Amino acid sequence: MSADALPTWQVNGVVWSMTTVGNTVYATGKFTKARPPGTAPGSSKEIDAKNIFAFDIRTGNPVKNFKHSLNGQGLRITRSPDGKRVYVGGEFTEVDGKARSRLAAFDTATGKLVTSFAPRVSNKVRAIAATNSTVYFGGNFFNVNGKSRTRLAAVKASDGSLIDAWRPTADDDEVFAMAMAGSNRVIIGGRFQKLNGVAKVGIGAVNTTTGATATWNSRPIPTRQGSRYSYVTDLFVSGDTVYGSANGEGLHWFDGRFAAKASNGDLIWLDNCYGATYGVYAQGKSLYSVSHAHDCSSLGAFPETNPPSWHRALAETTYATGKDQAPPGSNSNYRRQPVPSLLHWFPTLSAGTFTGQSQAAWAVTGNSEYIALGGEFPRVNGVAQQGLVRFAVKAKAPNKSGPQKSGVAAPKAVKAANGSIRVSWKATWDMDNANLTYEVLRDNGTTPVGTVSRASTFWQLPTLTFTDTKAPRGKHTYKIRVKDPLGNTVTSPASNAVTK
Repeated sequence: MSADALPTWQVNGVVWSMTTVGNTVYATGKFTKARPPGTAPGSSKEIDAKNIFAFDIRTGNPVKNFKHSLNGQGLRITRSPDGKRVYVGGEFTEVDGKARSRLAAFDTATGKLVTSFAPRVSNKVRAIAATNSTVYFGGNFFNVNGKSRTRLAAVKASDGSLIDAWRPTADDDEVFAMAMAGSNRVIIGGRFQKLNGVAKVGIGAVNTTTGATATWNSRPIPTRQGSRYSYVTDLFVSGDTVYGSANGEGLHWFDGRFAAKASNGDLIWLDNCYGATYGVYAQGKSLYSVSHAHDCSSLGAFPETNPPSWHRALAETTYATGKDQAPPGSNSNYRRQPVPSLLHWFPTLSAGTFTGQSQAAWAVTGNSEYIALGGEFPRVNGVAQQGLVRFAVKAKAPNKSGPQKSGVAAPKAVKAANGSIRVSWKATWDMDNANLTYEVLRDNGTTPVGTVSRASTFWQLPTLTFTDTKAPRGKHTYKIRVKDPLGNTVTSPASNAVTK
């Protein structure tokens, strides 16, 4: 995936959740307007987009036949497996002025609100998992269609009628995420410590027909201890694997991501990077996530800094590559567990102010060629871009994200005892390419007199050297031209002068 931030329509608030059907991204949250890329809030080109919006992931432009309004924020949006519908849940009680109590459906072909689907939910809906015939949902409600339910319920997709036989309970706290695992399992994640009256800390599974507790073997979420606890924020099933993200509301609690077998919950790997994670999306062998990661030493990647530095979007392998490397001093709860590896993809997102939580992206979605991030960020890669942004695989991207100019200082030149000139400099880094080539330019020349290739990251910037044995007599200066594999370059200032 390229780190190029592609032009995308923006929103003036926060996006909490997104889903993709074909080339259309459906986003929901708390916002009132959408506007073109490159424009500021209040632009004459703004359009109404109250808490729900759809755009083409290939162009970033609005989908013309999808114009709706929710009278309260949307918290979760998901699709049916056949792609014919999207379901949105949240705190709203009306859609386009029509009564819709916290759960609604839209036809993706026409863009219209589904008139036959209007279940009545007593309080917020945070999680939705759908088949083509049934909609399972969770949150913090206790009544659906006039009947008692404890934070979980299921209705028929055809008419929104309650399915009486499905009555699992999230006994003590909210449900945040749900996902289908085959035809007979619903995976459920959230703040709860009990599911169907049985200890299931933060995640478990139930049968799709009876609601009875189904097998879930691992325990990636630690038990709540007083005010400290972690909870599952998002679930994404790809093939036979479910990927989960977590928010650890406590010092060095579990903040990261995990992968488990969707069929039984056996743990595959657990990424204990610190910094709460809000959303995950798997594309091929890459898992994309949005968070505020600040310490990934457990993966052998970037360590904690003082003051902390936040990394709001990450990519990692979908498969385990080693063992948790965190030393005991980092307070790791999962030492020696299987872990994935971070991939070299580090776009930068600025923290927003809309929610008062100082976060950037809250949601991630995509298809085989693009991903989209949604949240409250005001800038991406240093350029104004609010709330929504797209990225593409390199075959579809401009690939203009090159070596970081801010990391390129003038090299130092020193005359050696044998008469040669030794040139040294500190490596820079690139947001989407680890391997860079450093071309050594003598005086005002444009043809390199030497090259050095080296991998680097923002947390590992080695000092590099080149010895010029062929410099003619006289005074010389040197510049370093840094090139990535896609041809992007940046050139350093000139070194000090050295006389040979």
